[in-house]
Amino acid sequence: MDQDAVTPVVERYERFAREEAPGRSALYEAWARRVADDRTVALALSRIPETRRQPPLVFAVMRLLGAPLDDVDVWARWVPEHADALVFECGRRSVQTNEPLRCAALLPALALVDGPIALLEVGASAGLCLYPDRYSYRYRRGDEVTALDPVDGRSGVMLESDLEGTPDLRMPEIVWRAGIDVNPLDARDVDDRTWLSGLVWPGEDGRRERIVAALDIAAAEPPRLVRGDGAAALPALAAEAPRDATLVVTTPGVLAHVPRARRGALIAAARAAGRWITLDAPGLHDGWTRRRESRRGGFSLALDGEVRAEVDPLGAWVAWHPGSTPAPQ
Repeated sequence: MDQDAVTPVVERYERFAREEAPGRSALYEAWARRVADDRTVALALSRIPETRRQPPLVFAVMRLLGAPLDDVDVWARWVPEHADALVFECGRRSVQTNEPLRCAALLPALALVDGPIALLEVGASAGLCLYPDRYSYRYRRGDEVTALDPVDGRSGVMLESDLEGTPDLRMPEIVWRAGIDVNPLDARDVDDRTWLSGLVWPGEDGRRERIVAALDIAAAEPPRLVRGDGAAALPALAAEAPRDATLVVTTPGVLAHVPRARRGALIAAARAAGRWITLDAPGLHDGWTRRRESRRGGFSLALDGEVRAEVDPLGAWVAWHPGSTPAPQ
């Protein structure tokens, strides 16, 4: 047995079982612990390229291929028997967490931008974060709830988020939607829908239903999605936006997946195209024009590089910073 190949797999999955899976998915925690304890399973996973070996991707592929869910011992025998298929599928897929709840974090920043808005997302996947005006929101501040609904009434996608502070919350007027992705997905395609919903971890109640409902909204009015590298593809796509709208480029959580050497070029392209809204870990890049101290360990939400709030990476809470007022353009 190749110990050098197995060791990084064991360490990665042991860390996932200890730090990431608890409280989110009992199944993924059990699978990850078995990988860490079972060298035969770990050796099978070591055949997957390192860049495609992250537990959420591998486990989603396993479920797609029909891995047994009820008995971890049966599952542990299944893995090496299906190693060839795992290597192939993981090599052609990626984690494309298209979480519409992120719109609850983006909305306060969008409210600072004068509309109508042409919205362009880098790393759009199926484009589910391109519909902030089509979702309903319920922001909870203690016992107080702020409700926002689309102009035509309550949406089938309800986004609930805890709120600190008093941002100006209002629904944006979106007149154009477009996105860039290295592998864009089609909300109308059965296989793409199955993959996106399958990326939801077992045990995350309500999340799969939310994504499926958002896919229905996107399928009814598909956005303009192009395949390509963010920095290279952005100028041409931005040029298609209507001239009477304010172009807003969003990079919600995508910069972490861009090699560090190329992040600056993407940030520069977003700034050159229009207003830029991002949602990133505070130390991820140097694109901030004004930083804020992180108090809760969340991501920074920024408009044109100025941090306006600390937020949950997936939008479950927003801590708005005092003094985050609209910036004149």
